[in-house]
Amino acid sequence: MAGTLRTVAIVGAGPAGLYFAILMKERDRDHEITVYERNPAGVTYGWGVVFWDDLLDQLWASHPPTARQIGASAFRWNDQQLAVEDRDPVHQQGHGYAIGRQGLLELLIGQARKLGVDIKFEREVEAASQLPESDLIVACDGVNSRLRQLYARDFGTDINVGRNKYVWLGTTKLFDKFTFAFVPTAAGWIWCHAYGFDVERSTFIAECSPKTWSELGFDRLGEQGTVALLEQIFASQLEGHRLLASDKANGASPWRNFRTLTNETWHRENIVLMGDAAH
Repeated sequence: MAGTLRTVAIVGAGPAGLYFAILMKERDRDHEITVYERNPAGVTYGWGVVFWDDLLDQLWASHPPTARQIGASAFRWNDQQLAVEDRDPVHQQGHGYAIGRQGLLELLIGQARKLGVDIKFEREVEAASQLPESDLIVACDGVNSRLRQLYARDFGTDINVGRNKYVWLGTTKLFDKFTFAFVPTAAGWIWCHAYGFDVERSTFIAECSPKTWSELGFDRLGEQGTVALLEQIFASQLEGHRLLASDKANGASPWRNFRTLTNETWHRENIVLMGDAAH
């Protein structure tokens, strides 16, 4: 592939697209690689990204400079903790890592640009015709990939929407253990999983059934109301700390449904799916 490709257009400056750009440029500096990202520089969705030793091993094998930076920047959490109501938590040995999504992207952008990758922000790509002629087009523009949707029949795309509701938040409470906490309410159980991703913040994901979600009133609450109610429900776990919502919610309900995306094939002519666009 390195001997035949010259121009590569990557749609989406998420971790998958940026890391692919790094590997392709490292493999052959003659590749002309351009990344197109719809958001402005410094804008992303989400909090911490969790991973384990096996991913670090793969990063070291494929690109040591990036692996070194990610390893040095990652927050290490130790042990897993399961807490049900006010019972004594159950602990399981083990460790893992997490890194803030924004910090991860900045790290990858720096590595890509150092190698000569051109990254263009605020470039919305809804069709391949908007791109310069390229030997390879990599569609890694997320689970709602517009390039994939144009050829959904060719890719054999299937999206299964899960039953439960979830919300992806941050918190100023540092969880130094990967924590699962289950809390009973008058409307049913609601639970969270939380883990630190730097020395000051953690990812906090709350989940519940649709029945519990609606009976607690989340279907009528916007972003601020959702955060306020969850802070009450998980007061014991948060210990006085705040929950943080994404700026991209713009006040609307931040709740989502889990989705499982599959494609029968990840390529069509010169378009290849990658990252959340693929699976």
